[in-house]
Amino acid sequence: RVRLVESGGGSVQPGGSLRLSCAASGTTGYIAGVECMAWFRQSPGKEREGAAVMIISGGSTYYADSVKGRFTVSRDYRKNTLYLQMNDLKPEDTSTYYCAHGASSRSCRAAPLVRDTYNYWGSGIQVTVSS
Repeated sequence: RVRLVESGGGSVQPGGSLRLSCAASGTTGYIAGVECMAWFRQSPGKEREGAAVMIISGGSTYYADSVKGRFTVSRDYRKNTLYLQMNDLKPEDTSTYYCAHGASSRSCRAAPLVRDTYNYWGSGIQVTVSS
């Protein structure tokens, strides 16, 4: 029953940067039952795909090959907020970005970038990269 709210999207030129935030409302500190947190993205005509994941226990991260080296996922435990720092943005990064929580430690580790791993979703926020 935690509500996930994304913010920080917008329009930038190629090579620019944005920082997305995902706030979990209604709680502070540790959220019971959450094993991983992720950023997914979806553009018109394409499937929703995983971009970046953080495993809560230990802080391990996973990235899609398409964003590796450009995107960084992090978490502020005290604020219950997940971040996605996006650098060197490209037109192909244009998508609606979604924050998600997963509850299965097994799925989080075995399939961190797979949509079915996650059971709670934010409503999404638009990122547009164009010249």
